Amino acid sequence: MNLAPWIARRYFFSRKKRSFISWLSILSMLGVGVGTMALVVVLSVFNGMEELNRQIFKTFEADLTVSPKQGKRFAAPATLIDKLQGAAGVEAITRVAQDNALARYTTGQTVVRLKGVDDNYLNQTALDSALLEGRLLLRRDGINYAVVADGVRADLSISPADILTPLDILYPQNGKTLNALNPDIFNEQRLTVAGVFFIESRYDNYVLAPLDVARRLFDYQPDEVTTLEVQLKPGVSEIQAKRALQAIVGDNLLVQDRDDLNLDLYRAIRVEKLFVAVTLALIILVASINIFFSLSMLVIEKKSDIQIMYALGATSQLIRRIFLTEGAIIALSGAFTGLVLGIGLCLAQETYGFVSMGMTSSIVDAYPVRLELNDILLTGLLVVLMTALTSWFPAQRAATQGPAK
Repeated sequence: MNLAPWIARRYFFSRKKRSFISWLSILSMLGVGVGTMALVVVLSVFNGMEELNRQIFKTFEADLTVSPKQGKRFAAPATLIDKLQGAAGVEAITRVAQDNALARYTTGQTVVRLKGVDDNYLNQTALDSALLEGRLLLRRDGINYAVVADGVRADLSISPADILTPLDILYPQNGKTLNALNPDIFNEQRLTVAGVFFIESRYDNYVLAPLDVARRLFDYQPDEVTTLEVQLKPGVSEIQAKRALQAIVGDNLLVQDRDDLNLDLYRAIRVEKLFVAVTLALIILVASINIFFSLSMLVIEKKSDIQIMYALGATSQLIRRIFLTEGAIIALSGAFTGLVLGIGLCLAQETYGFVSMGMTSSIVDAYPVRLELNDILLTGLLVVLMTALTSWFPAQRAATQGPAK
């Protein structure tokens, strides 16, 4: 028989004598359990928010983006396009010219982000799932169309069903002094609104248009673009493709993936996740300190038992193991319960979506969650370390008590 765990279990599970110390131990176990459960749930919610943002960006952004390191435009001749298209894993390349412009519709006007794209752009994105009204169409029978974000539609009261009212896009001509009273300093293009899409509020000022329309508006040369958007074949490693394309474009251009383009957002999410994790870890630490006090009081209560065990031949190592095991039973019972409840809540939320985000304009109805093994292991390790630290000193104090004289 392993004597230390057996005595520790007797101290914790004994029903004959429920003292204040026993109830304090139970409360300490519940505190560890609640803190562990909360930590697992909150970390999973942050993981889900990060994954949700990746899905949102995938709807509108390409796998890889080639952009200039300096300035906002660069020359993309056919030779460069052919080299990139011939790289391993590349499925399609879309030329893009985008900048801020002024949009007018009937009597309303607003600043928009005009994005001129190749004809293959609509085939390479998942905008069809974000279409609210109308059609995804940029050009047909010599007519140039625009697909606008829901925010632009709301600001200008646009109706895709009204094909007679054009959407006017204005952009200042290069080299001319800006004067609101002189309309001749603006380049102007007229488009027919074909559809309205909604992805997320950060894209609510976008207007999609044909590439040659944007080039004429921005005074771009025939081979000039703002970026090149690269769509990869399914299963291709973005890291390897990014390195291969960077070797092709050279040092003057930069190849970035979606995480690189949205680095500030991901950094903010991870910083928030870190601070919340530290806060909940402090809650678990408080529960662990309760274990320290409950064990210290148990040592005082069991002083006569300790002396009897010493008289029967027990060693200081055995006494220390008894109270370390007692602390482990309290903490690990709470941690195991908290992990089970936390994982169960996350799985239930992922499957049934009990907790709603409470926003009618959100693309998802419920809070996204995503369990990660590293977070579960880190939470368990954190509880074990705190338990070991808070249980050691009472156990050491018990071990230093010698037999009765």
